[in-house]
Amino acid sequence: AKSGFSVDMTCEGCSNEVSQVLNKVGEVEFDIDLFNKKFCINSEHSMDLLLETVGKTGKAVPFFDPK
Repeated sequence: AKSGFSVDMTCEGCSNEVSQVLNKVGEVEFDIDLFNKKFCINSEHSMDLLLETVGKTGKAVPFFDPK
């Protein structure tokens, strides 16, 4: 399932931090748009797990429809 998130990322370091926690979950494909502070995740994991995982970075993560 594809999900979109808006994340408070200000630099490459922020996006790398988000990438690292997502990679630890495994079986997750994602695209990060640092300029627009958004990323889209394609994963079979539950939305709750993904939100909790990204939340571990301390970044605000409002959900949005990626369509």
